[in-house]
Amino acid sequence: MSGVAVGGGGAGAGGSGAGAGRSGPAPLAPGTKPAPGYEVLAHLTRTGWLDVYDAWSAERACRCVIKTVRPDRRGREQLGERLLREGRWLREFSHPHLVRGYETVASPEPLVVLETLTGETLSHLVHRLRRRPAAADVALLGVQLCSAVHYLHGRDLLHLDLKPANVVVERGHAKVLDLSVARPPGPAPAGLGTCCYRAPEQARGGPLTAAADVWGIGVTLYEVACGEVPFGCGESGAQSEEGGGGTGDSCPRTDDRYERTQPAAPPLASRRRLPAALAAAVDACLRADPEARPTVAELAAALEATLPGHP
Repeated sequence: MSGVAVGGGGAGAGGSGAGAGRSGPAPLAPGTKPAPGYEVLAHLTRTGWLDVYDAWSAERACRCVIKTVRPDRRGREQLGERLLREGRWLREFSHPHLVRGYETVASPEPLVVLETLTGETLSHLVHRLRRRPAAADVALLGVQLCSAVHYLHGRDLLHLDLKPANVVVERGHAKVLDLSVARPPGPAPAGLGTCCYRAPEQARGGPLTAAADVWGIGVTLYEVACGEVPFGCGESGAQSEEGGGGTGDSCPRTDDRYERTQPAAPPLASRRRLPAALAAAVDACLRADPEARPTVAELAAALEATLPGHP
């Protein structure tokens, strides 16, 4: 992908999420004005409950990204509230590794306006590159993800959907997208997040802690490092509409019990030769017991220690 990457509900443009060809009513045509001051330039992607558009902001005289509830999902009030909640968070938050929100509009239909990101999603990058990223690039990516997650946790939020499709990278700078399933630590229903990427405790349901996002960082780094997820659970990006990011796809595994009782992840070193300390840091994120995983601060320190020039 070149040009535009977006904060879609589960994927960036060109990522592993659904494209514009999903069934359902036609998306807004170019030239449509979904809210005063905004004009649709193109439809970028469709998920199970969202449409994402490349748009023009007259006030800012620049392109932007608009997320809005699909026309055939607008009767579900909780989806509009969920979208506006994400938009309010992104407007309030200010962090170099989080996508920036410009505005939320509640009527005539709920929509969120985000910055346009140049670059590409990690999911696209992983499948485009013939060579795996250098070990230092993997470690630096991990440090940046830890920084964004640390910021969210400081605001009493867990991301709960960290994956390559929700990270855009340009010239080594990563930005995390999509807070659509974010919530405070505590009890949560089973199935939050995305198949193949959610922590075992997310699949099971129950109390969630910062360790769930440590898992998300680990599984993302694992895929970036070796080109595949630790568990061969089918096509990446699939989610459940009720529990996950809301693409409306069912998990490719018909028996979700597999996710709830996952075997140990194969050691990263068995998939790719990497510095032992880096491989060990990623492997530690994927321990089944949440309490056995490193904290975000411990993970960041371990990754930083593998970077060239670190004392």
